[in-house]
Amino acid sequence: MEVATRFGENLRRLREGAGISQEELGLRCSLHRTEIGLLERGARVPRIDTLIKIASGLSVRIDCKLLAGRAGQTETVDAVKLVHEARDELEERARRYEDS
Repeated sequence: MEVATRFGENLRRLREGAGISQEELGLRCSLHRTEIGLLERGARVPRIDTLIKIASGLSVRIDCKLLAGRAGQTETVDAVKLVHEARDELEERARRYEDS
């Protein structure tokens, strides 16, 4: 399973477990609710600063809850892979910006 999809599933599970809406989580994290939705759907890979904001907003540790395998699994996501994917996405955004 792709890292963004796994992260999104974990994020949704934790948010719903906390009994809060996407909008409430966005307020807690200083993110727009549409950003939360994109992350939950796996349409976007979170940047490191976004990971920190979300973990803080949910009062969870990044490694144990947000980057863990599917519910009930103990495997963890390769954090290096996540960082590389985030870097690649940022580089692609920069290229698109420069081309426009």
